Amino acid sequence: MRTTLTLDDDVAALVSRLQKIQKKSLKELINQALRQGLKQMNSGAPRRRRHQTKTADLGRCLLGNLDDVAEALAIAEGERFK
Repeated sequence: MRTTLTLDDDVAALVSRLQKIQKKSLKELINQALRQGLKQMNSGAPRRRRHQTKTADLGRCLLGNLDDVAEALAIAEGERFK
C-alpha cells in the first residue's frame, strides 16, 4: 500500500537518527515502528497486580468521642479541660 505520511519535526529527527544507527531504509524503519507501536496499542494497558493493605487491630479508642475535635486535641496535647 502506498500512502503519503507527514511526520512532525521531532518524529522526523528520531527517524533520521535511527536510520543512521540501524542502517535501515525509511520504509523498513517506519514499518517496524508501526508494527511495534500498533501491537502495543492493541494489547491494552498492562495488568497491574492488586495491592492489599494488611489490617491491624489498634484496640479500643482511648478517647471517648472523636466527634469533638477540640476535645480530642486538648486530650492529645495533655490539657485536662471540658
